[in-house]
Amino acid sequence: MGGVPSDLEIAQAAPLRPLSDVGAALGLTPDELEPFGRHAAKIELDAVGAARPSGKYVVMTAVTPTPLGEGKTTTAVGLVQGLGRIGSNATAVLRQPSLGPVFGIKGGAAGAGWSQIIPMEVLNLHLTGDFHAVTAAHNLLAAMVDNHLQHGNQLGIAPHSITWGRVLDVNDRALRNIVIGLGGRLDGVPRQARFDITAASEVMTILALATSLTDLRERLGRIVVGTDAEGRPVTAEMLKAAGAMAVLLKDAVRPNLLQTIEGQPALIHCGPFGNIATGNSSIVADHVGLSRSDIIVTEAGFGADLGYERFVNVKCRTSGFVPDAAVVVVTVRALKVHSGRFKVVAGKPLPPELLEENPDDVAAGLSNLAHHLDIVAGTGVPAVVAINAFSDDHPSEHAVIQRFAQQRGVRCAVSTHVADGGAGAVALARAVLAAVEDGTRLRFSYELDASLEDKLHAVATKVYGASGVELAPAAAKELARLTELGFGGLPVLIAKTHLSTTATPADRGAPKGWVLPVREVRLAAGAGYVYVLSGQMQTMPGLGSSPAAERVDLAEDGRVVGLF
Repeated sequence: MGGVPSDLEIAQAAPLRPLSDVGAALGLTPDELEPFGRHAAKIELDAVGAARPSGKYVVMTAVTPTPLGEGKTTTAVGLVQGLGRIGSNATAVLRQPSLGPVFGIKGGAAGAGWSQIIPMEVLNLHLTGDFHAVTAAHNLLAAMVDNHLQHGNQLGIAPHSITWGRVLDVNDRALRNIVIGLGGRLDGVPRQARFDITAASEVMTILALATSLTDLRERLGRIVVGTDAEGRPVTAEMLKAAGAMAVLLKDAVRPNLLQTIEGQPALIHCGPFGNIATGNSSIVADHVGLSRSDIIVTEAGFGADLGYERFVNVKCRTSGFVPDAAVVVVTVRALKVHSGRFKVVAGKPLPPELLEENPDDVAAGLSNLAHHLDIVAGTGVPAVVAINAFSDDHPSEHAVIQRFAQQRGVRCAVSTHVADGGAGAVALARAVLAAVEDGTRLRFSYELDASLEDKLHAVATKVYGASGVELAPAAAKELARLTELGFGGLPVLIAKTHLSTTATPADRGAPKGWVLPVREVRLAAGAGYVYVLSGQMQTMPGLGSSPAAERVDLAEDGRVVGLF
């Protein structure tokens, strides 16, 4: 086949190291690995506590994402490969892709070009079955809720209060709002319900935040599915469902081992939604990497206002691990989009003028990069700007970003890892190694003993740049109720659009002086946070008019084709 090879063709042509050799780079013995096929394995939980974490901890974040994609995953992989080129024992710790995006518009999430996790098709299609285990555990609890209603409802669950829906790891908009229990008397209690995508399940976030099997079991028991007639929470423990859920997840709690295209270890584990959940891979995988590598590179979902904020305020609070540096990924194209001068639609051809050399358009979008650098600086973590370079970029446009970073006193490097693999990320690797020596004085956005409203206000103003928060009456009432029930000491997450730093998807740059609207408040007691909804959040995506699934197929020799 002529021309530039596809990501899948590059991945399938790459030589794979024996997984035992990849594990050995982490000091893992064959007894600590359970192979799933030839090129993926589960890591035994005994390996988690075998050594004290001492490696450097680098988190990959980005500017506000555009439909083009800024390449956090591929930059994370490229950085690990670049670190390997200069002698560091580096490990990638990343989320597992959801089948919804794989077969939707986005495609897979293995990276790109010569900076990928391989085997690409194994990573993107099922892997070791963790997503299916989360789906099964979540839906078991849903079934037991409805079974409890059917058999007398001894806990007095108010059917209208049930917040626990069902999940499926497929984009299917027709399941967003459904009615269940139709038919005869033996077919269940009729009520309205819903499906979310598996990545949005609280069980997925619990799996990512659990530090042990015991912690996992306890968190599952704390899940709140609804309330009784007096407004008291009804939990999975009260329904006697948590034990069976834990059994379904006992293997899924173990991280998965794969490799980069240049043979470094890659720990792939969990995949919580970045809008409505934490958007980070697991604490257990971080622990393994930090205790067995010189340096690990992990990734936080979407921009610094979402995944990175939760990485610090939720994940780091839970794990006790402190990041040594944060890499903020930016592209020339993204800054041009954030100038407000171009309209880009996912799946549609790019405006030709977007690709023309124009440093002024890049400069016009720098306010968005500045905003995300401010977020990182506010947490006390050294930042590095990574310019993910495309072949049609212009050096004059890179220079705009480099000068801006220099003026801010932030290290910056142009990285060509997609085209050149680890060799193209050596400059970035050196910048990151210099940054991790600066030292971190980690600062959270709020203290846990603050009120829920004050925590909400802190994230809105300190992270998003809002001037305040507007609570709908029902939201204010629910915050007060959750405080009375003893949940006031939990962290707060804000479910908002990832397409802008505000609550309005169409906003570009980094607007100031706006007010964050909060219409609804929900509890994720098992995961350990309260989350509020700002704007309309779709937790079950739909497929586009020409989804990626149409192009995925099997060749006659059994190879997967059409993934991207």
